[in-house]
Amino acid sequence: MRPPYPPPPERSAELRRRFAEEARSERPDLSALCLLLGAEADGELDEAGIDRAQIELDRLAGQLPFRPGGPRSWAVSLRELLGDRCGFRGAPADYQRLESSLLHEVLRRRRGLPILLSVVWMEVARRAGAPVYGVALPGHFVVGFGPPEEQVLADPFDGGRVLAGADAELLVAGATGAPLDPAMLTPAAPLDVVLRILNNVRAWATARPERSDVGLWAVELALLLPSHPARLRYERAQLLVQRGDFVEGAEELEAYAGVVVAVDEAAADRLRQQARAARARLN
Repeated sequence: MRPPYPPPPERSAELRRRFAEEARSERPDLSALCLLLGAEADGELDEAGIDRAQIELDRLAGQLPFRPGGPRSWAVSLRELLGDRCGFRGAPADYQRLESSLLHEVLRRRRGLPILLSVVWMEVARRAGAPVYGVALPGHFVVGFGPPEEQVLADPFDGGRVLAGADAELLVAGATGAPLDPAMLTPAAPLDVVLRILNNVRAWATARPERSDVGLWAVELALLLPSHPARLRYERAQLLVQRGDFVEGAEELEAYAGVVVAVDEAAADRLRQQARAARARLN
């Protein structure tokens, strides 16, 4: 198995307990959730490492000018600090690395996916008092500053480039072929950001069947979020069977069948058949 390596079961159970607790808190802390996710992926990330990552975000925030001005001034200040001086940005090769979805590794390497680089931008800016939030454009996450009538967008993947009027439209068109919908520019909630990060991890693992361990913990963390797609239970069942855990996989298939039977009895029957097939593989 290639690194990063997962933590031992006892550590994993504690991390998941804390992840679920934070996700269900009144105001979920995005950086804390991302670092707990990172610790579930990387057994070398201990409590001291989590603290160091938070301290690094504090340190970076301390280098921003005090209240530089309006939304555009904030965006420019973040670009000058994080993009120009510190070198945070992304490249196509970053999509091939699991570390690009782990906040502690993004802080260390100063490379990552658009959404993780946006988390760095948001967490540094938030600590400095900026009116910042994530904007979940289809296929390319960016950050926004200011209220809707004054909104300024920046692209951390491109070193924090401040986007001109048509840039967001081009990003959406490039990802989907569809026009920009104003609803796409609304702030993304922290738990939506975390779910999107986990979706990226799941996609990375799906392309690498030998890393089904990564796909499984990503699904299981997503299931701990207060709101998640019910179909994740089916994905978890498939991964369990793929990894040879036929009994638990069958149980998950049967549980999911109980969820869908009210809307699709034929689908529920197919799931029960899959559960029987999984158990048969024990013989």
